[in-house]
Amino acid sequence: MKIVHALGWYYPESLGGTEVYVAGLCRRLAAAGHDVSVAAPEAGRAEAGEYLHEGVLVFRYPVPALPTRSEAQGLVAAHGAELFAEWLATQRPDVLHVHSLVTGLGLHEMRAARRLGIRLVLTHHLPSLGHVCRMGTLMERNIRPCDGMASPRRCTACVLVSRGLSTAAAATVSILPPSVSAAFGTIPGPLGTALGMPASIVRDQARRRELYELVDFQVVLNDAGRHILIANGAPAERVVLNRLGTDHQTVVRKPSVRQAPTKLPVRMGYLGRIDEVKGVRELLLAVAKLPRDTPFTLEIVGPMQSVGTPNLAEELRRLAAGDSRVAFCPAVASAQVPVVLAGWDVLCCPSTWFENGPTVALEAMAVGTPLIASRIGNLAEIVQDNVNGRLVAPGDVDGLAAAIREVAERPDRTIDRWRAALGSIRSLNHVANDYEALYARLGVRPASRVPAQSWPASA
Repeated sequence: MKIVHALGWYYPESLGGTEVYVAGLCRRLAAAGHDVSVAAPEAGRAEAGEYLHEGVLVFRYPVPALPTRSEAQGLVAAHGAELFAEWLATQRPDVLHVHSLVTGLGLHEMRAARRLGIRLVLTHHLPSLGHVCRMGTLMERNIRPCDGMASPRRCTACVLVSRGLSTAAAATVSILPPSVSAAFGTIPGPLGTALGMPASIVRDQARRRELYELVDFQVVLNDAGRHILIANGAPAERVVLNRLGTDHQTVVRKPSVRQAPTKLPVRMGYLGRIDEVKGVRELLLAVAKLPRDTPFTLEIVGPMQSVGTPNLAEELRRLAAGDSRVAFCPAVASAQVPVVLAGWDVLCCPSTWFENGPTVALEAMAVGTPLIASRIGNLAEIVQDNVNGRLVAPGDVDGLAAAIREVAERPDRTIDRWRAALGSIRSLNHVANDYEALYARLGVRPASRVPAQSWPASA
């Protein structure tokens, strides 16, 4: 079977969870005998081109670094994305498997694929779940987890309050009729964006309905995502659950509790990108609440740059200044992640948004390291509170502090008991096998091999 995986970013300039997932999936599907390739837009790129990554063909096509409002809102196709449709016409895959909805990869491009007779699969890696959550966090007004039931009035008020508008002003805008809102939405700048929000949310609903008709199968990574899509009108028989798995071929579990009980000071860690939604600020605020003689250490491992909040890394260093328990460490290579996780007694995942993963949580559990995590998204499905880890409300600094103090002072009653309850974890091999079965359900025949157009090689 010939399969194209399409996503919003890719190697070598981008290394995130979705990229790791797709690369690992490609390796396994190729090893199983499938013809796989990857396509991804690249903002500001001069021309389309191809290169190999881990032996897999990658096609990159240009999209604007500064898209127009119409392009960003998906009202028109992004300039340059037509090259993706042309490339698909030369490749003629059986399946286009989309992993991101971004400028230059959305409904326009999926319509083009459907016109070519290509079957469509869409996997939701982000909490936006397609066009369900405009904020992309599934956190209502940035305060509490949202149930995902989208409506123009509710979503308009949520977005505008989250962006700094007063509750009263947001409520007033949210009741604007869509036709009036659409007219106001033509005003340039933030005012037009705010007043045009109800009409924009109505367009999201229309896109969502078209997406549900267009795509053969939507894949979610947890039960919560499946329930939300179905509640918003997705056909239940075409929403498929394929839980995350770890990408490491072999994982060595650390010694059992009986062989190596947890010792003081308790070693805790955070591993991942530095971002507002990952809760690292809340984690350090919780640490600051604890007496300096509380017996634990905390390592923050990851690249200390935050694109969304440029000053966040500097703020985190200020919060931890003078606290010898906290250390900031550089990012580690993927192959070293299991070793780092096994060296900690607890992994902290204090996310403040709906997590579809995170993969690092599964990797920690696979090596025998339990979690202190937020009670939201997939974390609430893989962690059983006080059975194999600890759950706290997202953003709850006091709750985090209490959990840290508890494990630091009595690891025998917490960490060691949780370690003993950790079960086996899925691998990406299981994920790939489930996708093979899903592709087979599409009933496609092997594609005829059309000679590919010659595209410039990337530097």
